[in-house]
Amino acid sequence: MSSEPLREHPSTYFVQDRENLQEMTRLEIQDKMANSAMGGVLPELADPTLLRHVLDVGCGTGGWLMETARTYPTIERLVGVDISGKMVAYARGQAQAQQLGERVQFQTMDARSMLEFPSLSFDLVNQRAGFSWLRTWEWEKILSEYQRVTRPSGIIRITEPDVWSGGNSQALTKLCDIVVQTMHSSGNIFTSSRNGVTSELVRLLTQHSIENVQSRLYIVVYRAGTVEHQSFYEDMLHFFRVGLPFFQKWTNVPSDYEETYQQALLEMRQPDFVVTQSLLTAWGTRPDGPIPT
Repeated sequence: MSSEPLREHPSTYFVQDRENLQEMTRLEIQDKMANSAMGGVLPELADPTLLRHVLDVGCGTGGWLMETARTYPTIERLVGVDISGKMVAYARGQAQAQQLGERVQFQTMDARSMLEFPSLSFDLVNQRAGFSWLRTWEWEKILSEYQRVTRPSGIIRITEPDVWSGGNSQALTKLCDIVVQTMHSSGNIFTSSRNGVTSELVRLLTQHSIENVQSRLYIVVYRAGTVEHQSFYEDMLHFFRVGLPFFQKWTNVPSDYEETYQQALLEMRQPDFVVTQSLLTAWGTRPDGPIPT
């Protein structure tokens, strides 16, 4: 008896080929990079052991959720949702391999439409790197959904990166400029600048009735010869391949893109290469009363 092939939902994620093993690898690298740069999965919370039910939206390959499960065994239920059935299937396999399947679950879901959970289901709703799939006009609805499924005084937590600078690589700087142009043209960032989401994050949470909003900025340095630099290099190696079709859709990609890409790889391998990136986490609590509509 043959099984019907898994059909993917239409997605706004910047990598349309979600069966691409390069992208699976890149997301795993990126999860580890962010966890390391921030000093853990929930470094800003006073006592994460108080959490019992956690939701991760746009979970990708599930790296953040599984690390959270390992770090905090008192969390009873951890759910990751992603629009990609391929990503979800991969994440489930990883959770089973790590013997986390009883506590960690993954579901295919389009969070931009609605979160298919009862109201007041979670103590914490987490989102990381939402700029890769969330457009500026969709923030209002998704923040309303986050509040709906969060319990009173529960936490809504969002981490977004700035678009990288090119550091002291001229070629990487040119590629990063293409990313900014693309993400602004597609509506994924609010302004045509590297902090096109992070500059708006606290305002968005406050404006949409989330209370006690706080933020923490992380500055990450990737310097040649370090483990962190190797991870950054591998991320860029994959990113500027899998992202090219999206760039071509939303901006005028220069004819010398491939040459610039190869030059950037060369410059990133130089012993004096260094680049910085900023990550911003903003978090707050759901109001105790009804959510304004």
